[in-house]
Amino acid sequence: MTVDALATNSKSKSWYSTPTGEPRGFIQSHALDELWFHTGTACNLACPFCLEGSKPGDNRLQLMRVEDVKPYIDEALSLGVKQFSFTGGEPFINKDMVRILDLALQHRPCLVLTNATEPLIKRLKQLEPLRNHPHLLHFRVSLDHFDAAQHDSGRGEGMFAMALEGLRKLHATGFTLSVANQVLSDTTTAITSAEFTKVFRTAGLPENLQRIEFPEFHPPESVVSAPQITKNCMANLQTDTSSRDFMCAFSRMVVKIDGKTKVYACTLVDDDPDYALGETLTQSLQVPVSMKHHRCYSCFQFGASCSEMNP
Repeated sequence: MTVDALATNSKSKSWYSTPTGEPRGFIQSHALDELWFHTGTACNLACPFCLEGSKPGDNRLQLMRVEDVKPYIDEALSLGVKQFSFTGGEPFINKDMVRILDLALQHRPCLVLTNATEPLIKRLKQLEPLRNHPHLLHFRVSLDHFDAAQHDSGRGEGMFAMALEGLRKLHATGFTLSVANQVLSDTTTAITSAEFTKVFRTAGLPENLQRIEFPEFHPPESVVSAPQITKNCMANLQTDTSSRDFMCAFSRMVVKIDGKTKVYACTLVDDDPDYALGETLTQSLQVPVSMKHHRCYSCFQFGASCSEMNP
């Protein structure tokens, strides 16, 4: 489907044009390598910087159930998906999370984003049998800073120590791990890397634990002044090859809103209904993705990606 053909759908005018009337840049999907599920915005923590605005009892995005997930797993398999990934909120707030993983791991490797605190720790015994599946289960744990006090200032007292406990127990159980943090502005890259290595060593974790850093994405529905990505930007600053590396070129995310599941362009744009691309994965892959969201600029400028896959 071309951009012109999309003009008859329900997208806002800003989907196609910048405020000055220039044509937007778009990304055309080439595959469905990774399918994300948003398990719901409910969380055990209420971090003021949360990209999803998650907190205890939050219902902006509703809890995903096994019966919501299964049709998309089936469709994704028919489209050649290589991995299933899960984000929140805190996925282990969701009572169906272990059952969902049990289903997904029968078919493909899985990635789960988690704060690795009480909801996960309480369910470790339930997670152990998942290692018997033929596909790997990988956990990415949020550690906002290498300093416990800095981490706990946003997540609550004792959360740094509890996250490390969760990491240790996951590692001891045999799961693979990575750690995520936002780029730290109060230190250098070299110091950040060295300090995290010390944290991992002290905690009894592998010193070379993979770590993913993200730029500032801002909370949902933030009004952020970011440069506009136009058609000319994409033509002059991206190639066909580099455009295929954008997450929206090879992945989709399923969310549940008002009792209905929808397919969104990626994990970072669920606060804008324009990015709901259809009710099925097949529909969504036909829709070129506008680069209008301020988080798109972070992907454009920094090569940011929530994925750990190499498309």
